[in-house]
Amino acid sequence: MPCPKLKSLKSLTVNLAAVEPRESSRLLPTPRTPTPSYGSIVTVLSIDGGGVRGIIPGTILGFLEEKLQELDGPEARVADYFDVIAGTSTGGLVTAMLTAPNADGRPLFAAKDINAFYLEHCPKIFPRVRRGPLGLLKSIKGPKYNGKYLHSVVRKLLGETRVSQALQNIVVPAFDIKLLQPIIFSRYDAQSDVAKDALLSDVCISTSAAPTYLPGHHFETTYKHGKPRAFNLIDGGVAANKPTLLAMTHVSKQILMGNNDFFPIKPADYGKFLILSLGTGSAKLADKFDAAQCSKWGIFGWLYNKGVSPLIDSFCQASAHLVDIHASVLFQALHCERRYLRIQDDDLKGNTCSVDVATPENLDMLVDVGKALLKKQVCRVDVETGKSVPDMKRGTNEEELTHFARMLSHERKSRLQKKQSSAAK
Repeated sequence: MPCPKLKSLKSLTVNLAAVEPRESSRLLPTPRTPTPSYGSIVTVLSIDGGGVRGIIPGTILGFLEEKLQELDGPEARVADYFDVIAGTSTGGLVTAMLTAPNADGRPLFAAKDINAFYLEHCPKIFPRVRRGPLGLLKSIKGPKYNGKYLHSVVRKLLGETRVSQALQNIVVPAFDIKLLQPIIFSRYDAQSDVAKDALLSDVCISTSAAPTYLPGHHFETTYKHGKPRAFNLIDGGVAANKPTLLAMTHVSKQILMGNNDFFPIKPADYGKFLILSLGTGSAKLADKFDAAQCSKWGIFGWLYNKGVSPLIDSFCQASAHLVDIHASVLFQALHCERRYLRIQDDDLKGNTCSVDVATPENLDMLVDVGKALLKKQVCRVDVETGKSVPDMKRGTNEEELTHFARMLSHERKSRLQKKQSSAAK
């Protein structure tokens, strides 16, 4: 199936005064991006879970937004360009930061400010814990951290903002430990079902409640007829640590339900998707363990070993890799490889592998990891081995993001022009 081509950037004739920020953005608010029905593609941003390693996608997003601002002016924000933004765990928090409205109805955070938030608050969310027997006993008796600071800072940040009030369509997974099933929070569902219209702060706390690290989260909403609905949630990574396919499926679901925002795109028309998938880095467990070692483990060995949790790391990485293989093969089969960009570092070492080492030194190293990742060659999944290998047909992540920014800018301007033309008729 041939991939539909974007029109040449040079052929695009747009009334720039209508879509580009003027010198005084206060006189002309940034126009809201029209729905995909005014364009030719569906744009998706997906952000993995990974605790403090959220700094890595924060760095990547800062670079992307800088390129978008070079094209469209200083008021451009990441949320202006993506139809769906999906995030799990720390990625869910980044999703909220990018899409929650401020007092002026614009995104609460510019992408360049995400890392500053992490650098300031992570040391208090994940304070250093006592080592030795007492520290081990505490970890056995309960979660490593009480989550109080995380809860307070998220509630202060997001206030009474609900999922339905997000500036863009968001998809954030959690897992209901009582029902043993995934719970997906999205703006589309929240707008049609009041029981799914939770406080954005509750959603962020829930999707970040990693087992053994942070406590589960209980809250309630109300059905339309007044009956309460209870949620007993833990980390979204249990369901989808890499939410790329979740976002794609969500769009397909909306099309099947007759949502005109996506007309005339069909439910499985994945050749018209443009996807940026951001990982938070990983280290191969094979570098630490082997079958002979894990054969001797009991409950504690699987839950905590050499400073990590092999069980949690294994199921998170397994689901992420399967999603990566599926998405990569899908876009290769559609001959649309450049419509899917996965940016991930699989070679983290030492403390940078951790989800909770929040020392200033480690956080600074994670910033450096993100910057170095920009300079690396784009990778793709080898269909035969399932491993990530350099894609010599593409450039560096930095070069591909620059190309991505041009495609996003072109699509947005095209939609704004088409909507303006329709309104003039």
